[in-house]
Amino acid sequence: MIEPSSLPLVQVRGVHKSYRSGDTQLDVLRGIDLDLEPGAFVAIIGQSGSGKSTLLHLMGLLDAPDAGEVHLAGERIDNLPSARRDRLRNTDIGMVFQAYHLLPELNALENVLAPLLVRHSMAAWWRVRSEAKRRAADLLERFGLGGRLHHKPRQLSGGEMQRVAIARALVAQPRLLLADEPTGNLDEASGTGILDALCELNRKDGLSIVLVTHDAAIAKRADRIVRLAAGRVETI
Repeated sequence: MIEPSSLPLVQVRGVHKSYRSGDTQLDVLRGIDLDLEPGAFVAIIGQSGSGKSTLLHLMGLLDAPDAGEVHLAGERIDNLPSARRDRLRNTDIGMVFQAYHLLPELNALENVLAPLLVRHSMAAWWRVRSEAKRRAADLLERFGLGGRLHHKPRQLSGGEMQRVAIARALVAQPRLLLADEPTGNLDEASGTGILDALCELNRKDGLSIVLVTHDAAIAKRADRIVRLAAGRVETI
């Protein structure tokens, strides 16, 4: 895990990203600069195609910039070897998507435990499994799913599945949570509940959050709003 730093938790510097389709090049990000302080809650808004999700994916090491740099706690991370990037995604960076990406054959508790199973060898897992299960159960209890530990995704509502996905993203105790339209598939009541949970995590636990949304009303729940337009930061 990256050691604490007095620097911003995340620094994005001069990031460009393009995609090619046949002979056509689509310039998605055109020189993005962004800082995220420890414990901040930042919402990224903008029209479809403005580069919101692309920026989030670069911060989460799911993709690499064509130019520019991404730093986490003072360390450049976009150019790390793939094994090191995978490790950071498993320890320091949690991600939540609009689609829940739960494994249908696993129950809620098992889905939350999945990142820890990936992290540990079989021998190490037997040493930590009791504490891991306690932590996963505590997270699900915190999100109102204490009675749903052994329910599989098909037995859960959309809001409940998203809560499981958030618990899974948090079970490894990351310092940064990246959320890409996490309420997009939910009704208003369920979406409000998810936002309340994120705000509580930020306020009470000091979790740093970057939330991508197209909804200005949702963005207002954050401490700071960053607007992207045509691949550039328009307003901070």
